[in-house]
Amino acid sequence: MGRVNIEKVIDHLNSDIRKALRDAVEEVTELENFDEYELFRTFKRKVRSKCNTWENVPDNYIEKDY
Repeated sequence: MGRVNIEKVIDHLNSDIRKALRDAVEEVTELENFDEYELFRTFKRKVRSKCNTWENVPDNYIEKDY
């Protein structure tokens, strides 16, 4: 079993995750005007409150030296 620093992963994928989160909110609601940066900051805060900094993940979820 490997471990990932979930906060670092989210920070690394910041732009892509933020845009995906924005698109998801737009798809499931009729909201068009919201601050995607504030949404992402709130999302990160909620992830920190629900997840450990280091999360165990099965080895088959980790590809090393791709």
